[in-house]
Amino acid sequence: MSNKHEKKFILNILIGLLFTSIGIFMILYVSLQKAQHQDDWIFWSAISAIIINTGLLFFGSGIVHKVKADLIRRQRQKSKNDPNAVE
Repeated sequence: MSNKHEKKFILNILIGLLFTSIGIFMILYVSLQKAQHQDDWIFWSAISAIIINTGLLFFGSGIVHKVKADLIRRQRQKSKNDPNAVE
C-alpha cells in the first residue's frame, strides 16, 4: 500500500540530486574555462550556490517524506496487529 509521502520522497530525492549535480557541474565548467571574464565569478558563484542549495532543500524534503511514510506504515501495521486499537 502506497501513500503520498512515498511518492513525494522519490520525486524530491530525484529533483534534489538533479539540482545538486547541475550546481556542481556548473562550478566545474566555469572553473575549467579559460579566464576570459574574470569579473563574472560573483554571478556564477551565486547561481551555483542557489542551485546547490535548492537541490539540498529538495533532498532534505525527500528525506522528511521518507520518514513520514515509514511512520505511517508502522502505525498501520501496529493498528492491524492490535485488535483494541481505534482508527
